[in-house]
Amino acid sequence: MIDRNQVLHVARLARLILDEQEIVAMQRDLGSVLDHIETIGELALDDVVPTAHVIELTAALRADEPVDSLSRQATFAGAPAVSDDGFIVPSPQA
Repeated sequence: MIDRNQVLHVARLARLILDEQEIVAMQRDLGSVLDHIETIGELALDDVVPTAHVIELTAALRADEPVDSLSRQATFAGAPAVSDDGFIVPSPQA
């Protein structure tokens, strides 16, 4: 079980301000999550192959084929301001 000081430490790291009810609820919830993680850690998974997805994915991405890019005229058509073949953007405020 996670103790009150650990909850307050995690809350501080997350920049959260918790009232007393939230501290108690967070202690219960974090304890439950940690209990589940401990249960998972007890499983014999030595013969299980690590995967990135639960189900097998096929053809998730389209083929990488070169295509023509936009012309300069089409690229700058929607720009609010253009100068010397580039976009004009406002200077950052200091």
